[in-house]
Amino acid sequence: MAFDPADAIDRFHAAINALDFPEIERWFAEDATYVSNGVGSLAGRAEIMAAFRRYFDDYPDQTAENSLVETLTPLSGRAVWSVRATHSKTGKPLIREGEETITFNADGKVTRVDVTDYQEF
Repeated sequence: MAFDPADAIDRFHAAINALDFPEIERWFAEDATYVSNGVGSLAGRAEIMAAFRRYFDDYPDQTAENSLVETLTPLSGRAVWSVRATHSKTGKPLIREGEETITFNADGKVTRVDVTDYQEF
């Protein structure tokens, strides 16, 4: 069966929505890159996972929803999403909308995520 980036993105996002950190970590290639306003510009699976854990410590109630997931190339896809959460210490609500382009390697591991927020948050 051929690799389907859109399906992979759906499964990757399901792991994130479930806060399944071992599964999230399995998705990333060792040398992955992640660029987002939410977690910054990160290099390597260990740095990405540390930032994810910090982010979800701050926003443990995050709910995310995709309005579009599409394949761009045989090894990349794009998701358009919205996020709602509340900061665990301040109680301040977080509302984000944006998109991300996710690139995979031949093994189906995430090698790069580029997040674009539609507005500052």
